[in-house]
Amino acid sequence: MNLAKCTELGHLLCRRSRDYILSCALVCGLLGAWPSHLFAQNSHTTKTASQQAVRDGQHDFDFSLRGQAAGQDIDSKGHDGSHDFDFEIGTWKTHLSRLQHPLTGSKTWIEYDGISVVRKIWDGRANMVELEVDGPTGHVEGLNLRLYHPQSHQWSLNFANVKGGTLSVPTVGEFKNGRGEFYDQEEFNGRMILVRNVWMDITANSCRFEQAFSEDGGKTWETNWIAVDTRVNDEAQKPR
Repeated sequence: MNLAKCTELGHLLCRRSRDYILSCALVCGLLGAWPSHLFAQNSHTTKTASQQAVRDGQHDFDFSLRGQAAGQDIDSKGHDGSHDFDFEIGTWKTHLSRLQHPLTGSKTWIEYDGISVVRKIWDGRANMVELEVDGPTGHVEGLNLRLYHPQSHQWSLNFANVKGGTLSVPTVGEFKNGRGEFYDQEEFNGRMILVRNVWMDITANSCRFEQAFSEDGGKTWETNWIAVDTRVNDEAQKPR
């Protein structure tokens, strides 16, 4: 084979080899290199998105926990008064003084004596008082249902007497520094007045309760009911 033929054959082989290499590179690129590179990007993107979603979820969860903690902090700041009336559970000898005609300028007081029994309900979150006393104007029977509100940390006092048979307007309040104050607004003799109930002088074996009315928006108060209780242990004295 002469030199010209050899040279021509060499150029042909080189061109074919180059075309083969380029073809392989193209096929490999289409099936391998480019997609794998793109998959790597997508994988990174997907992983990044997933990580972000996790971070976002953790962020939301953190906020949820913070919100719960904040709610717990708010609740913890309020006084848990669910057992503030525990001191009164039991049987008491009651001496009652009642102003005969409130908000009339009357100075006539009527005295009664009897028994009060206080029973715990709902592990102290409620209680019920039964009162029976006798005096010169007759026999008095009353009931007081007290309910504790855990969110407001306050008590509502709901009175009833045996003659009326219905609960009164709730008197709402709480204990602070050993003194309980409770208020409501209700109608009395055709006029709206303020009512205040106060527990004071509380010891293990005695306490004092006072009710007062105000017809001038709380500027002045007239006391009309005073009950002084002394603890007793004679179960036979409980109201039947």
